[in-house]
Amino acid sequence: MKEKVVSIEEAVSHIHDGLTIMVPGFVNCGVPQTLIQAMLDKGVKDLNIISNNTSVKGKGIGKLVHAEAIKHITCSHIGNNVETVEKVVNGEINVTFVPQGTLCERMRAGGAGLGGVLTPTGLGTPMQEGKQVVEWDKEKGEYKFVTDADPKKGPRYVLELPLHADVAIIHAWKADKIGNVVYHRTARNFNPIMATAADLVIVEAEEIVEVGALDPDVIVTPSCLVDMIVQANPEDRN
Repeated sequence: MKEKVVSIEEAVSHIHDGLTIMVPGFVNCGVPQTLIQAMLDKGVKDLNIISNNTSVKGKGIGKLVHAEAIKHITCSHIGNNVETVEKVVNGEINVTFVPQGTLCERMRAGGAGLGGVLTPTGLGTPMQEGKQVVEWDKEKGEYKFVTDADPKKGPRYVLELPLHADVAIIHAWKADKIGNVVYHRTARNFNPIMATAADLVIVEAEEIVEVGALDPDVIVTPSCLVDMIVQANPEDRN
């Protein structure tokens, strides 16, 4: 069996300029701080980030913002980080806003190999622009793509395409040496979904334990999804 516990240097050697990277966390909870700092130390740039938000200035993804390492971000909001707002307004970072629930479903679809999800969220708003809309035809009993749907004929939905990344960096409370992962309360947030939706999954764990030390009933992310595990710095506990 391949050894999954590696040095931080080995882990970030697989992260290069221009990659699409999923970064979990709700503001600054459940954020892989150790891996983010290692990416900064390596000097990666032109990243496409998929995350719920950009934390706050000087913390979490906010460090990547400050270092001008992000080219594009797909997220739900950026308002907590004034530096991100400034860079978006100045055209230094491109942003695609996605409603939070839709963001989760698009990542879930990417992880499950689905072709997309249908949602009424965003209909008739700027969120619909550039996307396909389908309508349920009650008379024919089928969906059809429409440009000017008549709400009297049936429900309408926006087709949202799946999200997938080159790399997902994950923060765990505990992980065993083969990659079974446990999260701590709300620090779980987007970590489990992102761990399903990337080609390479790197976990930083606050504690790395022996195989068999974790109760199978509390394991959230199974080892088959995890490629590498690194030890999180003690100050990066969530």
